[in-house]
Amino acid sequence: MSSSSSDGVEERLDEIIDDIIDETYNNIVEAQPKKQRKRAYIERDRELGHNRLWNDYFSKDATFPTHLFRRRFRMSKELFLRIVHRLSEYVPFFQQRRDATGRFGLSPLQKCTEAIRLLAYGNAADAVDEYLRIGESTTISCLEHFNEGIIRLFGDEYLRRPTAEDLQRLLHIGEIRGFPGMVGSIDCMHWRWKNCQTSWKGQYTLGSTKPSIVLEAVASQDLWIWHTFFGLPGTLNDINVLDRSPVFDDIIQGRAPRVEYMVNGHMYNLAYYLTDGIYPNWSTFIQSISLPQGPKAELFSKFQESTRKDVERAFGVLQSRFAIVKTPALSWDQDKMGKTMRACIILHNMIVENERAGYNTQYDTSEFEEGDVTSSSRVHKSRGTDIPPSITEIRANRVQVRETETHHQLKNDLIENIWNKFGDEN
Repeated sequence: MSSSSSDGVEERLDEIIDDIIDETYNNIVEAQPKKQRKRAYIERDRELGHNRLWNDYFSKDATFPTHLFRRRFRMSKELFLRIVHRLSEYVPFFQQRRDATGRFGLSPLQKCTEAIRLLAYGNAADAVDEYLRIGESTTISCLEHFNEGIIRLFGDEYLRRPTAEDLQRLLHIGEIRGFPGMVGSIDCMHWRWKNCQTSWKGQYTLGSTKPSIVLEAVASQDLWIWHTFFGLPGTLNDINVLDRSPVFDDIIQGRAPRVEYMVNGHMYNLAYYLTDGIYPNWSTFIQSISLPQGPKAELFSKFQESTRKDVERAFGVLQSRFAIVKTPALSWDQDKMGKTMRACIILHNMIVENERAGYNTQYDTSEFEEGDVTSSSRVHKSRGTDIPPSITEIRANRVQVRETETHHQLKNDLIENIWNKFGDEN
């Protein structure tokens, strides 16, 4: 065989081998699962989400009745639409606009519904993506803007300190319940922080518990929350929180309305809160009796402990309405958690005001509001903020808030008052 023919055979063999290698490689590649590329944009058909939401809850012939709207949105339809109107009017994020193609964006109803669902159920951000057609990142943005808008537009009205009229009504109800001068109950609640940074866990964790943040609140009989102080680490107890709390700042600074009431023939000029046993013996706190001796002390303990449950009920209702503050917080930012808590409390007070006539039937204040009932409690307007108090006045007010002798005298007078008022019934 010549050399030229042998070279041709070798070239042919090389070609066959290359073809076999290429075919084998292609078969292996095709057998491997193809990697899915992440889509930069998903067409969710947001108009479909708005139309479905409108037909389900807001149209004239809505699919779901009023009681289901109340259960799923935690408020009446009128109140929700009022919130949507205010937000769409004053917050640019909730104003529906056209994009570059002339297509409308998400509607205010979609954005507010998404935020309410997160607050009410505490679900993941994309839990209702299939229904409302809103992505995860947009949902988180809706919640943040919703919280900020609620605080800015409604915070001054629904997270205010009691005015003179509010105090007069609270004092009247307290007098009916056997506690003249009582304006509410104070206590603390912990919100667990799941995504607390590792370097901070020692600061926010008490013993074997999980990291948490403390909320101090004052609530009245109708579950209205009058005072909130949120943000301190969960390692602090109620006394440590009280030392940092601004709950008595208005009294110490002389900005609070002046109060006068009579108990068992003695006149007092400082309102008080009902508390549990951990709080100090100040003139502004009245605790129960841990080991009551005698029928008078037992009756006082019974009424004090039952009346103090107002703040516990307020915490329970707040967590039931807005599960986001009951389940462990998934946020990494403490400031955002604070805005969420404040927004939930403002919404809670708005719901209380909206539904007050429906459940606040235990104590009728209509006669009091018309001025037909005589009461031993009087509220005088504060002197305002134009004239700042002197250092001497601030110190005197601080001493008055913390007086122990007044505390014991007031407690004894309340024991006698409750016995005279309810002793025959028990």
